[in-house]
Amino acid sequence: MPLAGKVSILHRISGLLLFISLPFLLYLLDQSLTSEISFDAFKGILGNPIVKIIVLVLSWAYLFHFCAGIRFLLLDTHTAVSKEGGKQTSIVVLVVSTLLTLAVALKLFGAF
Repeated sequence: MPLAGKVSILHRISGLLLFISLPFLLYLLDQSLTSEISFDAFKGILGNPIVKIIVLVLSWAYLFHFCAGIRFLLLDTHTAVSKEGGKQTSIVVLVVSTLLTLAVALKLFGAF
């Protein structure tokens, strides 16, 4: 399968992951906004390394889905529709989303 096809499948998987996690994330947001005590409790939970990894996976899903979505918008305007253009834009999506996820990981794990 060409790289463009793999990026397309990953775009669908990341979208599904975001869709499934959205009700849970909205519930957590609602609970964290109810009081200062609940906000501090959620802030404490975020210190757990497993929770940080879950947040990192969801961040990757969001960032990848966003970058791949821009790629598909460009394809809709008939930009880079060739086989070589599809491969190049797929590489750009993978590199940019990985770099953005790395930046989130560094911030999440306290590098800056």
